[in-house]
Amino acid sequence: MTGERKRLSSYWGPRYWHVWLGMALLRLVCLLPHRMALATGRVLGRIVHRFGESRRAVVRRNIELCFPDLSPDERDALAYEHFKSLGMMLIEMGLGRWASDRHLQAITKLHGIEHVQNALASGRGVILLSAHFTTLEIMGRVLSLNIPPFDAVFRRNRSEFMTELQRTGRERSAETTIEKRDVKRVIRSLRDNRAVWYAPDQSYNRKGSAAIPFFGVPAMHTTATSTLARLGNAAVIPFFPRRLDDSTYEMTLLPAFENFPGDDPVVDTKRYIEALERHVRSCPEQYFWVHRKFKDLPDGYPDYYADLDALK
Repeated sequence: MTGERKRLSSYWGPRYWHVWLGMALLRLVCLLPHRMALATGRVLGRIVHRFGESRRAVVRRNIELCFPDLSPDERDALAYEHFKSLGMMLIEMGLGRWASDRHLQAITKLHGIEHVQNALASGRGVILLSAHFTTLEIMGRVLSLNIPPFDAVFRRNRSEFMTELQRTGRERSAETTIEKRDVKRVIRSLRDNRAVWYAPDQSYNRKGSAAIPFFGVPAMHTTATSTLARLGNAAVIPFFPRRLDDSTYEMTLLPAFENFPGDDPVVDTKRYIEALERHVRSCPEQYFWVHRKFKDLPDGYPDYYADLDALK
């Protein structure tokens, strides 16, 4: 996001009233006991699953591609669970913005914080390498309570208002937010011995990308992590969150990748994807399947989203 930022109070016009009403209702839900708030999210997810035909079709296609060994009924059941997770994600985004530190600490277990602390203590920056799981925003808050201040990379929304809502919410976790195309600023933060939260798993078809299998299916991935690590002299520490059955959370920060970056950015990116796949298998309903992961492939590859009507 370039230029001077606007305060949220700049968006009080009638065209935004429905968003403000939604935010007010979300704030009220976040005052409920934690399990009750998440139960409300699951209800919202079931409603979207029922009426969101286009999104339901994308989710079903992604799951079909990634889990071909599941039966059609099992894939549909996983898609249904994913929508409930999406509904809880909305509530968790609100909790990430408004919940107290004490409450978040009480419902979360963290593993591997020492990997970040040791890397920063050695004078290096840290790439906090994650991915788009439905629990990511709430876990960002928890992470901010346990490590030194860090920056976060974000992606602009087509709406300036929604971009600013997302950005201010993420700034409850991160000290600074950096637009994903501002590579120079990311590198500068890393060179300043800071940690940067970075989730490069969504489809990317610009310069510095490659078609790399995800669950055996070709998908466009940025290979920029290698460049950022090299130019920023940064350790790369994967971290992945998970919502547990009892409505609490755990997050594991893995040891820094050894000998990273290597000679081949594609090989480096495959190491990240392998770690990501392992975590997705542990909580498949919580990965962000509603994104068109397999779009924008070069000529010669199939269009995986060309025939979705049968999946609606």
